[in-house]
Formats: sequence, C-alpha cells, structure tokens
Amino acid sequence: MDGFLVAVLLSSWLFGFSTMLSIINPFGIAFVFHDMTRWLTARERSRLARQIGINAFIVMVVAMFLGSRVPSFFGISLEALRIGGGLAVAAAGWTMLRAERGTSAAPKAMDTAPIERMAFFPLTIPLTTGPGSIAKAIALGAERSSAAQGVLLVSALSAVMVAASVAASVWIAYANAETIARRIGPQGTIIATKLTAFLLLCIGVQIMLTGVTDALRPLIAARGG
Repeated sequence: MDGFLVAVLLSSWLFGFSTMLSIINPFGIAFVFHDMTRWLTARERSRLARQIGINAFIVMVVAMFLGSRVPSFFGISLEALRIGGGLAVAAAGWTMLRAERGTSAAPKAMDTAPIERMAFFPLTIPLTTGPGSIAKAIALGAERSSAAQGVLLVSALSAVMVAASVAASVWIAYANAETIARRIGPQGTIIATKLTAFLLLCIGVQIMLTGVTDALRPLIAARGG
C-alpha cells in the first residue's frame, strides 16, 4: 500500500471515527447504561458491555455496506437521508438537553429481564446505535460506494476500522461506567451529560446543513448557468 492510499485510509478512518463517536457518545451514554444496569454485578456488566460492543459493530457494518440500498429502493436521496438523520440526532440532543435531573429518555430495563435479551434491545438499539448513528453510518457507506475504483478497497477497510474502533470504545466506556460515574460524581455527571447533549444538538444541525447545501447546490448551479 503506497503513501497515498495510507493517507486516504487514515483520513477516512479519522473522519468516520470522530463522526460516529460524537453521535454515539459512548462515554456520555455510559451514565445511562450504568443507571439501567445497577442491579448487575461488575462481572455481569462487563460481559453485557462486551456483547453490546459486538452488536454495535454488526449494526454499523450492516448499515455501512448494505444500508444505502434500502434508501435507493424507496427512492430516498443521500441529501434527504442526511437531513432526516441530522434531524434525528438534533432531536435526541434536544431531548437530553431538556431532560430534568434524575430522569432519562432511555427506556428502563426490567430487573427480571435476562442479560442476553437486554443486550440488543434496548441497550444496543436504540440506546447505543439509534436512528441518528444508523443514518450517519448509511451516509458514510454511500460516500464509500461513490469513491474511485482505486480507493474503493481502502474505503471499505476504513469502514470496518471505524466500526471496530467505535465498538471498542463502547465496550470500554460501558465496562467502566461505574468507575466513571463514581469518579466524576453526581454534579460532574450532570455537567457532562448536558455538555454532551449540546454537542449532539450541534452535530445534528451540521448534518442537516450539509444535506440542505448538497440539495440546493444543483439548483444554484442551474440558475447561475
């Protein structure tokens, strides 16, 4: 692999990793995960965190490689997908930002629910990989499929690396959720949650602006011509 392809791989991975990590926000959601799994032992919580990481990896890979075919089947453009995904992300950030102290928008798991059943729903979907992150993964996959033939394999490798690194971050954050919450304290938890919610809101608005700009660009070019 020459220097150009390495640079493409690293830049693609860095962009995808930072984007997906910001949307999923595993270290912020770790507080919600901890609250939903207080009745588990440390060993059970660690095992559950590992399973959620594996599930999140599978969801992101499927969305990146197969997800773009679904919008195409229904005649949905990439611009519309970005606007819709950005709206979902912004709505999630706004809900978290307005949530009262001690409350959470995430569904509460029943104490009697088996760990294996909790791992996928609600802890993977929609808590970890919600509509916003899935929509963004589909958008990243669509951009990968439109890449030049020479860098298509590198883009595919980058997509797998993005999914693996984000899933590993989810695993680490959730497995250490109790330690993080204890060290930050109640007040620090509130500050971190609100700051995360505001950043998530801004990310959603930025995704929508990108979609609107891409949708309007051909119209502006046609008028200018």
